[in-house]
Formats: sequence, structure tokens, C-alpha cells
Amino acid sequence: MKKLILSTALATLMALPAFAPAQAQEPKRGGNMVVTYKDDVATLDPAIGYDWQNWSMIKSVFDGLMDYEPGTTNLRPGLAQSYEISEDGLTYTFKLRPGVKFHNGRELVADDVVYSINRVINPATQSPGQGFFSMIDGYDAAAAGKAATVAGVSAPDASTVVFKLSRPDATFLHVMALNFSSVVPKEAVEEAGADFGKKPVGTGAFKLTEWTLGQRLVFEKNADYWISGVPYLDSFTVEVGQEPVVALLRAQNGEVDIPGDGIPPAKFVDVMKDEAQKSLVVEGGQLHTGYVTMNVTKAPFDKVEVRRAVNMAINKDRIVQVINGRAVPATQPLPPSMPGYTKGYDGYKFDQEGAKKLLAEAGYADGFETELFVMNTDPNPRIAQAIQQDLKAVGINASIKSLAQANVIEAGGAGNAPMIWSGGMAWIADFPDPANFYGPILGCSGAVEGGWNWSKYCNEDLDKLAAEADSIVDPARVDERLAKWSEIYMKVMEDAPWAPVFNEQRYTLKSARMGGDNALYVDPVSIPVNYDYVFIKE
Repeated sequence: MKKLILSTALATLMALPAFAPAQAQEPKRGGNMVVTYKDDVATLDPAIGYDWQNWSMIKSVFDGLMDYEPGTTNLRPGLAQSYEISEDGLTYTFKLRPGVKFHNGRELVADDVVYSINRVINPATQSPGQGFFSMIDGYDAAAAGKAATVAGVSAPDASTVVFKLSRPDATFLHVMALNFSSVVPKEAVEEAGADFGKKPVGTGAFKLTEWTLGQRLVFEKNADYWISGVPYLDSFTVEVGQEPVVALLRAQNGEVDIPGDGIPPAKFVDVMKDEAQKSLVVEGGQLHTGYVTMNVTKAPFDKVEVRRAVNMAINKDRIVQVINGRAVPATQPLPPSMPGYTKGYDGYKFDQEGAKKLLAEAGYADGFETELFVMNTDPNPRIAQAIQQDLKAVGINASIKSLAQANVIEAGGAGNAPMIWSGGMAWIADFPDPANFYGPILGCSGAVEGGWNWSKYCNEDLDKLAAEADSIVDPARVDERLAKWSEIYMKVMEDAPWAPVFNEQRYTLKSARMGGDNALYVDPVSIPVNYDYVFIKE
């Protein structure tokens, strides 16, 4: 076994009594933070929960073997004290931290990890995260219900967990940091049954102490948390049933610390014009790209000149203004905050004359008729209309088909939509790795009936290059791997199956009494806030 993780810096970090990030202000301890949402929380079961609302709550109640440095996309060990990767990249051996306790007081052991992974993969659980574990040896049999457990996960002793993979996969450590990989105690799951999502038991910084349906959830500090000194808050309360406009007013009056649904679009301009309110707004990038797909299997989008012309025809700056400037123009599939993003690449410039020239070269000097599918909720129809106007200016007449989300997804999966504006369904990464933006939405595996690759773009050479990139599992070669991914996305842009339009920014409003680095309020993997590390200044 070759130990690949413990650089001097990381070894020093792991020796510290806490993983708390350096803060501009010394954190204060105590107090209760109030967060609001319009809708009730569906579940806090980490095997089931898969929406932006419950994601960070689950992260505060549970832990996995891996985690991220607060406010960043940098991996760090979680419940794992250390890990080793075999030379061939197929075996991962994790050593657990000693003395970690579940909220019920029982000490964590390796069998809990094995149980938790098997639970997610078991088809009876119906976990939406099942497919993330497909690289583990024995996954296919377990996922199909043909085996009771996954052959590739074992616990040789109480403090050791071993994963054997069927293929090298550099994303595996990110998968171990997903909520779906959170460790749960078998006895608590079995006791609660279908109600485990309402009665969660984890090892996290907070434990749920009250859930009054339709009213509130209360999370209290876990005094036995394995990270010394964390969390800073005594508790946080999630109030549900709050209309976003009302929540904003309450935040302005100091009654709410975080309006979880964000700043209502109708109020955004007013908030940003008021210096007092604007000073409470935190802006950050998120792992999101909004794009227009073009079905490369059907004329006229089977010609690369046409697809490049569409890229050049769209005035991205103007479209960003349609959503009150809450995004930045996109130049490529990856968002700027994603590792592997190609800095300095400007993409296709807005150039109507250049677009017309390309169309003429492709045999469409007089333009053509097509359809642009769009989800029918605001602001997406307005964005589609702006795209429609841009296309018309170069001779492309695109009629808009505004449909319910499910119908747009169905048309895209079936290959029946010539063009789709992805808004409302745009890709937000499951984990901060460039591979997650390729396979499902640009790779050959997604260009199938029902798949999310709506452009039906399949470049087998790029698939091979992607496989090569993900076979690089040595952390010391991470720059080499990211360079390969940059090359892949640059080749995608040459083929132009998409027109990337914008990378949406996150805007979080926090009350004046809240402290902690701004990055914690726009944490790329904890939405809308990293509860574990924020604090009340007063």
C-alpha cells in the first residue's frame, strides 16, 4: 500500500484539535440562529435527502469519511483519521478516528460505515444517490438486489474500512464526502423505520431536538462532537411556512438571521440599491452553469458551424441583466469555482456578423426555423425570449415551447427537442470535481434515451480521455488530472454542442449580528450556509 494523503501540511492540520477555519474575527460562542423557508423539510435521512434545502442540515447532523474545508471545495478527512490508496488505485483503506460518538451515545465503529454504504446501495432504500457508488466492486449485484451486501466494502477490524473498486476512479474521495456516504447507526435506523428521516441520529455538530411539522425544526449543539470547539452556536432554528417576501421583511427587522429561500427576485434591485441592506448581502459563485443545448444528431445542428454560430449570436451580458445581474457570463461548461476551469479562455465572443458568416458557410445563409424548449417558470420564459431575439438577429427563427419541467426533461431525454434552455434544470454539481459536469450531460453514457445529455453529443475520443483523467488517483498528480479535464472541455467547446450562457451567483442575506467569514454563507457544498462554523457576534 502506498500512502498518498499525508503531506506535511495535511498531517499538521489533522493533528490540530479542531478543523475550524481561520476567521477574521475571533468566533464567539452561544446563541440561537434563525433560518426560514417557505416549504417544510422533506427528510433528514442522508440516504434519501437530495435537495438544496435539506443538504446543509444533513451535513450538520451527519458526517462521512471525507469532508471539505469550510467555505471551499478542498477535500479533507472527516471521520477518517487517515487513508491509504493502493498503487493500482483500486483499494482504499480508511482508519477511523477513535472516540467518535453518535448522538445516542454509542461509539462509531467500522461496521457502521459498511452498513451505511450498503443501505444506500440496497434497492429497497430507494436512494437517489445509489448510482454514485457504481465504482465499488460488487455494486451491480447489490444494486440489482441479487446480493445482500456489496462485496467491495469490508471492516477487517473495528477501526478499519476497506473499499475495493472495480476501476480506478479519482472521484471516489468526493463520493465519500457526499451526504449519501454519511454514517448512520443501524439500531437507530431500525428503531425509527420509515421515520428515520424525522428522527435522525448521526455524529454531526448538531442534533435534531424538535420537529414540529409545518412550523419549525430545532437543532442543538452536540456537546460530544469530535471536532474540538465546534460548533460555535448553541442551536439554530429552521422556521418553515415563511413566504420569502415576509422572511426578507423579518430579516430587515432583525427577527430572522438567514432567509433560506434567498432574496426574492422582485425585491432584489431594491435590496441592492439600499446600502444598509446591501452591506448584509454575501455574493459567491456556485457550481452551476446555465446553457442552451443543440441536438447534434439532427439538422441543422449536425453541423459544427451552426452550433458555433449560435454561441456567437447570444448576447450573454444582456441575458444576465434579465435576472438582475445575478450571474456572470459563462465561457465554458465548467463554472469558475470548479477545479479544472480553464482560466483565460474567453469562449465565443458575441459577434452577430461572425455568426451570419458561419451560417452561410454551413449552407444556411437565409437562416432556418427551429424550436427552443424552456421550463415555464419565471424567469426562464423571459430568458428564452431574449435568446430568441438574439437568434432572430442572425436569421434563426426559434419558436418557444414553454412547458412544465417534466415535459422539457422528457423531450430532452427522448431527443425530440432541437434546442433547450436549461434554466430551472441547469446543472449544479453534486460534488466539486470536473468529472461531474461531463459524464451525465456531455458524455456518451448520458446521450441515451432518457439521459440528461440533451444535445446527444457523443465523442468517444473524449470519453477515453475522461477515463484516463479519472484513472489518475494519486493526489500528487492532481494538477495533471485537472489539465486533462481542461483539455476535454476545450475540445467540447470546439465541437460546441452547447452554448454556455451564464454561471449563476448565490446571494445570501444575513443579519447584522451574524459573524464568520463570508465564504461560510455561500459555501459551495453547504447551501445556504455552513451552520457548523458561523457564529453570533453580539
